[in-house]
Amino acid sequence: MRLFSAPLLLLPFLASAQDHSATGPAGSKVNWTSIEQAQAAAKKDGKPLLIDFQTPWCGWCRRMESGTFNDDQTAKYINEHFHPVSFNAEGQDSVMFNGKVFKNPEYNPAGPRHGTHQLTAYLAAVEGRLGYPTISYVDSEGNLIQPVQNYFTPEQIEPILGFFGTGAYKKQTWQDFSSTFKSARTAP
Repeated sequence: MRLFSAPLLLLPFLASAQDHSATGPAGSKVNWTSIEQAQAAAKKDGKPLLIDFQTPWCGWCRRMESGTFNDDQTAKYINEHFHPVSFNAEGQDSVMFNGKVFKNPEYNPAGPRHGTHQLTAYLAAVEGRLGYPTISYVDSEGNLIQPVQNYFTPEQIEPILGFFGTGAYKKQTWQDFSSTFKSARTAP
């Protein structure tokens, strides 16, 4: 497998907490769905999953939600090429992924941090470390392709989405892909 390399960790800053359902933030232009629904749909149509691991206290996560994911062109590309999931990396809900139940046994509703969900540790760690936001790209069979940790603007995330959304990662390195990438973005 040819891996994408990006800055591994982004130090999140504290921001006001927002509640996120299993289907993502309200009013988003991305058609967020649950992990179970996304995986079932991917098995039918072969599109990969894009899982946005975020937390309520992560300021950079909120910036990606309000800016990057609400950018018309970015949201359209995500909706057409992926099954997107917004996942609270410290949430309390149990989820089924690849036939296995993942939980957050350390969930603490009283604390500012709520323990790391098992699915987060399973799909979002880079070299054993977690940072938010992290977007994990997962193939239609439920195999992790690559987690990518960082905040990205719409312009910065476009080639990354293209690399995974078109399946280019299967046949070329990130370096080769990015060196020839041409933006399809149009002026607003």
